[in-house]
Amino acid sequence: MKTFYSVLLCTLITAVSYGQKSKETQKDTTTQKTIALNEVIVKGNIKTDPVLTVVANKYDEKIVQPKNVADLFNNINGFSVIKRGNYAIDPSFRAAQYEQLNIQYDGGTKAMHACPNRMDPITTHIIPEEISKIEIIKGPYTVRYGATFGGIVNLVTQKPDYEDYGLHGKVSAGYESNGNALVNLAQIQYIEEKYDIVANAGYRDFGNYKDGDGIEIPSSFRSTDYGIKIGYNFSSDQRLQAHWRQSFGRDVLHAALPMDTEYDNSSILALDYTLDNIGKTLKSLTAKAYYSYVDHLMTNNNRPSFRMMEAASAVDATTLGGKLELNWRPLEKLNLFTGVDAMHIARDGGRTRLVKVMNGNPLPMPMTFNDKVWQDSYINDIGVFTEAKYNLNPKTIFTAGIRYDNVVSDIQDPEDDFAALYDLKKRTEHNVSGTLSIKKIVSDKFTLEAAYGRGVRSANMIERFINHFNVGQDPFEYIGNPNLKAEVNNQFEIGLKGREPLKNGFNSFKYEASFYYSFFENYIVGIVDETLNRKFNPTAEPRHPKVFRNLDEAYKTGFEAMAQVDFLDYFYFKTECAYVYAKNKDLAESLPLTPPLTTRLFLGIEKDKFWGNIQYNLVSKQDNISRSFGETTTDGYQTLDVRLGIKPIKSITLGVALINAFDEAYNNHLNFSFTNQADFGRTPITEPGRNLSAFLQYKF
Repeated sequence: MKTFYSVLLCTLITAVSYGQKSKETQKDTTTQKTIALNEVIVKGNIKTDPVLTVVANKYDEKIVQPKNVADLFNNINGFSVIKRGNYAIDPSFRAAQYEQLNIQYDGGTKAMHACPNRMDPITTHIIPEEISKIEIIKGPYTVRYGATFGGIVNLVTQKPDYEDYGLHGKVSAGYESNGNALVNLAQIQYIEEKYDIVANAGYRDFGNYKDGDGIEIPSSFRSTDYGIKIGYNFSSDQRLQAHWRQSFGRDVLHAALPMDTEYDNSSILALDYTLDNIGKTLKSLTAKAYYSYVDHLMTNNNRPSFRMMEAASAVDATTLGGKLELNWRPLEKLNLFTGVDAMHIARDGGRTRLVKVMNGNPLPMPMTFNDKVWQDSYINDIGVFTEAKYNLNPKTIFTAGIRYDNVVSDIQDPEDDFAALYDLKKRTEHNVSGTLSIKKIVSDKFTLEAAYGRGVRSANMIERFINHFNVGQDPFEYIGNPNLKAEVNNQFEIGLKGREPLKNGFNSFKYEASFYYSFFENYIVGIVDETLNRKFNPTAEPRHPKVFRNLDEAYKTGFEAMAQVDFLDYFYFKTECAYVYAKNKDLAESLPLTPPLTTRLFLGIEKDKFWGNIQYNLVSKQDNISRSFGETTTDGYQTLDVRLGIKPIKSITLGVALINAFDEAYNNHLNFSFTNQADFGRTPITEPGRNLSAFLQYKF
């Protein structure tokens, strides 16, 4: 662990020392050009951007009232969401989820969840209105942003508008009919040539929603958030920025988890430094350091099990990391990135149980038990990387990257039964990942991309150290395995995108498509171990727990496609579809959490002061399932959404939406099942029925 902190300290000292040296340069008396930090991965330059990327934005127009950042993914082709209620929502991309996706804020900041049931994923620690866009790299096709297995998701927060100095801000409010939900946001910014400040605060209050059959789903929550971002420009080429945010979740009901959240408090601090135009060969330096802490309490106070046992689990998670990257141009055609990054994840906490009934008999004196949840565990990852972009010719860019990760894990306070299963000691892993890709700009109307990536992911803390806890979609207890090998994703992909002009009232035809194939090594899943028995409530079924193991043979393949016709200057028709097929050869079934074929049809209008669209969603039946994971066949469904937006005057934006207009009763295949609920069996939770929402924003 000392090595980790030394690397992080070195990163900060190096950044500061470069900043001090730059003060020796002559002061520019002309109007300064404010630089931008490397908060974004996709900069809009086809020659320098990573291959096979997607950028989704314009949330003020396209999405009204997202409950949580993960809801923003619903309309991005290839994405699904994993729901356990209306709050704990995880994005899934091409059947990759959780730590298989490298999810971060602003080019590297991370905040890991404290709850083993993922009541508090990274997407709950930031308000949706603060996100300006989402950048996606579709696979392990870059080594610059941390260890990556299935793809990178970068949530870019709103930045100051440097074109408009002085004091500005915005306030917004919204309402949803299904659940009587209210949201409010206030943001203020002050910008000068040398410095800028952006501050925001938000409040959200969502009630229980009703599904298409009028059944009320326990899903209410409240959250309060605030953040402040302060930047200082030493010069036009040098900038330091600090970003602090806190989020407070309260009284969160989780329909598909055994407990509810009493409170979830998170704090995130990020420091970013950029030095540009250093010299002829060394072009730029960027440095980042971040810290996050999550304090989480969950109880079963409002659940049926409370009559037999009172349970309260207080857990916490600390994430600490940093990155130092140098950009070199040793040759005119060669763009080289070298760097080091580090991440430390530590979790601790326990569960207190007051048992009132044992083996069906009330106890004259309730018994108290204390269970270790995380067993005081940590994982350190120090990575070194090099990535080069070489222009083979003016229209062909070749990219190659290699990365080495040194991963150290340890459990410092194990339960006796867990220690009896394994020879526990500090463990070090050596992971090597890499990528090769080529981008061919055939013309200004057509681009072809091909890539291979080897993504490596060491087991997460649940897979290593969880001890007889229910953390899956099924009712099994799960046991971690500290000796798991790292998962490897060998992914091949080809993508194309183009645009063709049309005539006779049709403006243009746009299209995109990606086709991919992945074969996995050491894929991690939970397997029933009949040599072991349940620890808690030992007479209940299923009797035997699952233990995380590595599989030898697994793969997935699939595609995303989009086509759009723009006509009559302002109108468009778009269709997009996504499909993934996954196979676990060892168990002769699908890999878990694989979404079905999804198709969306859009008819819309886009004008400066008015926009709208009708969206028709067609989701196919999913019978390619993982029975060992507790999945069941999911019926297909169709829904219709309508969204409208208008700017009656420059400073006001009004949006309205009708979601699930036909009041369809359905559940998504990735939804978890009702758990420990009085009026529900163990069936997948259903989605909201018809929902009318309105959103008003005022800028000044």
